[in-house]
Amino acid sequence: MTPKIELSGVYKSFGSKKVLDGIDLTINQGESLVVIGGSGTGKSVLIKCILGILTPDKGTIKIDDVDVGKLSRRERQQLMRKFGMLFQGGALFDSLPVWENISFSLLQNNVLDRKSAKDLAIEKLKSVGLSPDVSNLSPSELSGGMQKRVALARAIAAKPEIIFFDEPTTGLDPIMADVINRLIVKCSKELGATTLTITHDMASVRHIASRVAMLYQGKLIWQGDIKDIENSKNEYVDQFIHGRAEGPITAAVK
Repeated sequence: MTPKIELSGVYKSFGSKKVLDGIDLTINQGESLVVIGGSGTGKSVLIKCILGILTPDKGTIKIDDVDVGKLSRRERQQLMRKFGMLFQGGALFDSLPVWENISFSLLQNNVLDRKSAKDLAIEKLKSVGLSPDVSNLSPSELSGGMQKRVALARAIAAKPEIIFFDEPTTGLDPIMADVINRLIVKCSKELGATTLTITHDMASVRHIASRVAMLYQGKLIWQGDIKDIENSKNEYVDQFIHGRAEGPITAAVK
């Protein structure tokens, strides 16, 4: 089976700082991969390289067996329609009502007229547990948890084949974080989407992931099924997933 996403020997540096140091990663169709690692380990850079926001210094990135580095600008724009994204801070437009935020890309690309776009937005609001009246509110009128739900509704609005989740539970209380985790799993399964999540929230990892990879000092130091993470036999993974102050990760920065 052809992987949905495949990275081979991907390197990315900023000046003398090596952020991605030879990444090999395969994500299969319908899989939910979660990349864990501390702040500043390169998780966001990894996603930006896959999206084409950043260009790797070396290596190849393939989507559906197509080398994205060889695409023309028009071909890349077509490829981007396969993606949905839930940004860490929600990244909603304060100047637009909720329904326009949700259907923004569909309106921008003239896929839908305004009435159809609003109807779709209301449908997606329902799928994330919000009522139709929320559609006319501005993002500033919403709680943090509601903003995350709206951001999720936007991420799934165009029925993407691939969805990226960037720290989806940051800033939420444990109960709302669990609600968002459940919605992510529900919406992803309904779409049959392939998902890549980056987070350091182990509650999210255990809820969302079918497979986990850990990024440390630019390398993927462990990959495996979520059921195997407690017995990874990797001391870095073990320290991270249990949040221990003492261990090889903290020893390396002393």
